[in-house]
This record gives sequence, structure tokens and C-alpha cells, in this order.
Amino acid sequence: MSETGLFGERAEASGGRPDRKPLVCFVADAETEQSLRAGFGEALPPGAEFRRIDSSQIVAALRAMPTPWTIVLDIAGHPQPLALLDDVSNVVEPNVRVLVIGDRSDVGFYRSLTRGLGVADYLYKPVTPTMVAEHFTPVVAGRGSLGRAAPGGRLVAVTGARGGVGASTIVANLAWLAAQGFQRHSCALDADVYRGTLPLLYSAIASTGLRGALERPERIDDLLIERAAVKVEERLFLLAAEEGLANPLVCAPGSVERLVATLRRRYNFIFADVPFSNETMARDLLDQAQLRVVVMEPTLPGIRDALRLLQLPPGQGQAFRPLLVLNRAGRKGTLPVKQVAETMKVAPDVVIPDLPAKIEEAATLGKPAAAAKGAFRAALDQLALKACGVGKPPARGLFRVFRR
Repeated sequence: MSETGLFGERAEASGGRPDRKPLVCFVADAETEQSLRAGFGEALPPGAEFRRIDSSQIVAALRAMPTPWTIVLDIAGHPQPLALLDDVSNVVEPNVRVLVIGDRSDVGFYRSLTRGLGVADYLYKPVTPTMVAEHFTPVVAGRGSLGRAAPGGRLVAVTGARGGVGASTIVANLAWLAAQGFQRHSCALDADVYRGTLPLLYSAIASTGLRGALERPERIDDLLIERAAVKVEERLFLLAAEEGLANPLVCAPGSVERLVATLRRRYNFIFADVPFSNETMARDLLDQAQLRVVVMEPTLPGIRDALRLLQLPPGQGQAFRPLLVLNRAGRKGTLPVKQVAETMKVAPDVVIPDLPAKIEEAATLGKPAAAAKGAFRAALDQLALKACGVGKPPARGLFRVFRR
């Protein structure tokens, strides 16, 4: 037994042990397997295996094979998960790295696994590719941590492949859904300080504090954010500006990084509407985000520009590729979803159908379209799960904070 528990923290693959596979994933369902494959991406080592078995069969399967260097165990639904892991420890070599997927969300269980048993990390279902990329992939790749910023809320940068594709509408509704649907403290940040539309979508008045913060970063603190952020609804705040077109904004070096760090201390999620440009604010927000979301329409220009955005180098805190959202699918005169996927050689992660009447009515009234059930809300639920790890009301217990 290692000093950390039943399992070791590290396992170094050795050319002298070719019998040991680099990675074996024991999963119970196709959805979890798909999330693992997508999340590991290029880090998936040659010779890795995925086995679809019930959790009660894991011990027998491991007993019949040489111990892999890393194993992923899907123990969701097992009546005695800790006893199962104890049985696993009796049939594997002690230097194996163990990653666990389950269905319990309490912090005590997490601590029992990681501190008591030496499990490298734990995720609870539903598991998304983004979560796998951020938490499991560094372990599989032997990289340790990703070197992300200090703990805090999650910054999601949403960028339209072209103007008018609906990125602002998605940001406004996604932030509202996180705040009202999933009870998370959320901030919608409009990075277009001249012609941003988030204030209009929320029927709110932009504050005057954002410009000063970006030009004088030494002023950025919790008090400034409290004064500059406009309360839209309970748990939902807006940070935006409406500067004169003749007044150029010059972002001071480090101002965006300091602004993001301050926002992450106050909010579980920051959803930034970031129009792509070479301006400092837009570039820095894309680099600072934990995840990028690219919104496109099913047109040839949309495909071209979306592909260009997907080719941008990732920021240092981004473990997963940008999520691709295909908006206004099915609109007359546009390409079918299948053709878009074939042309781009990547399927959209979320498809939002064309609902012009519903979206325009909501925008005119200053109300979120996601407040009503239907196809748009279902698509936003899917995006919230993939981008933020929230797809249902918060689970009981303190462990829900780890899914931020």
C-alpha cells in the first residue's frame, strides 16, 4: 500500500513491461465512453482500451489481465463503491493510477476517494468531454495540473464566427439559465464596449465603470466590480459599457487579466460575449477563458470563418477544444446539418434550430427566450452541460462547487 492509500499517485510506463496497457477504461454506457474519448482527444495513448461492462464485473476483468498503468472505473450505481475499490486494490499493482466516475456528489465521498484511497481524481455523472479534458487528461498524459489560474469561477468566451449569428443572444440566455435555472452566481460580460447588445437584451442600462477599469487596472477590486456590475435578476449581473464611437478605448497591459481574476472571485460563471478582433480586450479574454464557444450559421461563409476560429491556438488554461454551436439550423436557404459536419470534418456540439419569431419576440420584450420550455431551452440546457457541467438543479452537498 502506498503512503497515499490503496493506489499510488503516479505510474511511469516502462518499456520493460510491454504487457501493461497504458490505459483501460471500464465504462457502463455509451454516453460516458463518448465523453471520455472526446475529452482525451489526442492525449489518448496508443493501445488504450474501452470496455463496456457493469461495475460488478470490474474486479474479475482486472484479475484476468496485467494491471494497466492507468484505469478509469465507472462505479455509478454500485451499492458499495468504497468496498468495490478496496476489492480492486487487491487485484492490481500498487503503482496504478486510478480515475473514478460515479454518481455521488457529496464532498465526503470525494475526500474518501482522493485522500483516503489515493484515487487520482473523481467526476460524477453526467460527465462531459470538457470535464474529462480538464481533470482526467492531465493524469493520463502525465502532465500533472494544467497550470490554470487560481481557483474561482469559470470564464466562458462566446464568439460569433460572423456578425449577426446570434452569439449575444446565446450569451444572454446562457447566463440567465445558469443564474435562474441552476442557481449559480453569474455575470454576463459584453466585450463590445461600443455596440454591445447585452444591455438591450436584458433591458438594462450599461454602467460607466468598465472603461475606467480597463484603462487603469490598479483600480480594479471587488468594490469597483460591485459598483460597475448591473443587477439584472437575482444571481445575474451585467458588466457592459456604451462608449462613444469617437472615443477609442486603450486597454492597459494586464487590465483584462486582473478584471477576470476579480470577477472569478465573485461569480461561479462569467459568460463573455467576445467579438473576434485584434483588439487587446478581445484577444486577452479569449486567452484567459477556461473554454471558448464558437457560434456559427449553416452557410458557406459561416463554415469558413468558424474553421478559422477553431484553428486559433488555445490559451494556457484551455484543456478542451472550442465548443461548436450551430445556430439557426434548418433556416430556409441554408445548408443541412449533415453537410455542415461533413464539410467541417467535425460535428457541431450543440445544434439550435431556427426560431426567429420566438427569439425576436423575447429580444423585443427584454426577456430571456430560455425561460420558456421548448427546442431553444433544450439546446441551451445541452450547452450549459457541455460548457459548464451544469444540466440540472444543483446537487445537494458541498461537492457541487467542484463542478464550476
